Amino acid sequence: MSNLNLKSTKENSYDAIVIGSGVSGGWAAKELCEKGLKTLVLERGRDVQHIKDYPTMYKDPWEFKNRGKISAEDLKDYEKQDRTGYTTHERCRHWFVKDTEHPYYEDKRFDWMRGYHVGGRSIMWGRHSYRWSDLDFEANAKDGYGVDWPIRYKDVAPWYSYVEKHVGISGEALGLAQLPDSEFTPPMELNCVENHLRGSLDNKYGRTLTIGRVAHFTGTQARKHRANCQYRDRCIRGCPFGGYFSSLSSTLPFAVDTGNMTLRPNSIVHSIRYDENSKKATGVMVIDSETKETLEFNAKVIFVCASSINSAWLLMNSKSDRFPNGLGNDSGELGHNIMDHHLKIGATGVYDGFQDKYHESRRPTGFYIPRFRNLDASSERKDFLRGYGYQGAGSRDDWRRYVKELSIGLDLKENLMKPGPWTVGMTGFGECLPYHENHMYLNPDKLDQWGLPTITFNAEYRENEIAMRKDMKTSAVEMLEAAGFKHVEPWEEEQGVGLGIHEMGTARMGKDPKTSVLNKNNQVHSVSNVYMTDGACMTSAGCQNPSLTYMALTARACDHAVKELKRGNL
Repeated sequence: MSNLNLKSTKENSYDAIVIGSGVSGGWAAKELCEKGLKTLVLERGRDVQHIKDYPTMYKDPWEFKNRGKISAEDLKDYEKQDRTGYTTHERCRHWFVKDTEHPYYEDKRFDWMRGYHVGGRSIMWGRHSYRWSDLDFEANAKDGYGVDWPIRYKDVAPWYSYVEKHVGISGEALGLAQLPDSEFTPPMELNCVENHLRGSLDNKYGRTLTIGRVAHFTGTQARKHRANCQYRDRCIRGCPFGGYFSSLSSTLPFAVDTGNMTLRPNSIVHSIRYDENSKKATGVMVIDSETKETLEFNAKVIFVCASSINSAWLLMNSKSDRFPNGLGNDSGELGHNIMDHHLKIGATGVYDGFQDKYHESRRPTGFYIPRFRNLDASSERKDFLRGYGYQGAGSRDDWRRYVKELSIGLDLKENLMKPGPWTVGMTGFGECLPYHENHMYLNPDKLDQWGLPTITFNAEYRENEIAMRKDMKTSAVEMLEAAGFKHVEPWEEEQGVGLGIHEMGTARMGKDPKTSVLNKNNQVHSVSNVYMTDGACMTSAGCQNPSLTYMALTARACDHAVKELKRGNL
């Protein structure tokens, strides 16, 4: 897919530059190219080609050495990346960076999971895709935390529809005010124990359980570049069918089709150049990660889509006489207000019934319980603001339940041929408030291998999140017990900010340039031809997975940018 036709820095001029090739960068590339702009896409990581570069896509468990477990020696390179518990398995380790090669530092624990390659984390994301509602866009204004969003649901709703039709969102319509419906392809099915829990929640609490809304194509419609989900549940390896959405299998190929895209991997953008006279950005400075050569690329408009942390780093590192504290940082908010979803808490239970039933396939999603706290007076909590949802799944235990047993003989063999009981597990995803104190800063005295400053994080979950977590655990137990589950056990594991892999807020949108970095169109307030549409732009966190919102905001911002270019305003 790469197209490197570089003669000299003077000739490296384009209509648009997109920094990053993941969820947001892929959408920016597609939209700008389809609207006729000659677009350069800069990716700091290696080149990856769809299908060709998915080395584990067809492997079975027994084909991995040590069943995929990483050796203690290799683990030394992935000390922080290993905090998720799954990123260092051999089926997907190649997608995640080595901490020894890409170091960062922590005043307080921060779990920064990264993948540097064409397609970014869109290759190995969790794919849950939910719209936000005005409950989310109005939250800051109502309770006084952070600043007010400069937009509302009505501003984003048509763009949600626009991107959903391309992405493919499998799910069912519910008509919930707090979780607006998407443009759906047919939903995947709940199994019998999940349907049982669904009925119990509705009857006893008036709460909703639905199949997870995921970016997987289902149904009968033929689609360009992609096929339907094959129910393999090997998504994190890279899907050779394109069944789930990734920029590598979806948006970038559409950009290629236009003939307007130039993709340059191994390109670390370290600063954006600013012109004092025009008050515009003129281009970017790049270090080739392989040759260490420095290059300059110019464009009329720049889209920063490198993910929340790296996008903030780029602006913070882009200093000039006009912006001594980083490009567009008149407010002092750049790098602050880091948010993520807190999780790793919930409950499990065992159900005695449905012994005559089993489930088929490897369904690549579970169930979702939408937010039910602080929706109205009847659900209001006095001990915390905002709310949370749950993701979970039900299944029957298989032969692996006996792996740790010491018994032998015929009885053991016969038992191993029978499925075990039905179990359900659920984990909460809670909203984090936008605290100014949660921030990142650059280390000019601790440089990386390219001589660029590294990052230190100082962020933590605070009283509101701690109080919310208590209710997340209690409610999970109560719901399972009310549905007749036995041996219900609460659980909680340690985590830092970042482990949800939903970093947000480092260059937030807002109405006032004195308290925010971006305006309602995702433009840097004081540099109008620079747009940021990844997690950095988020003004609050919601409790829903945010990637669908990034996509909608990116498509919306691209439409605005092209119109402004045609008007001569950029």
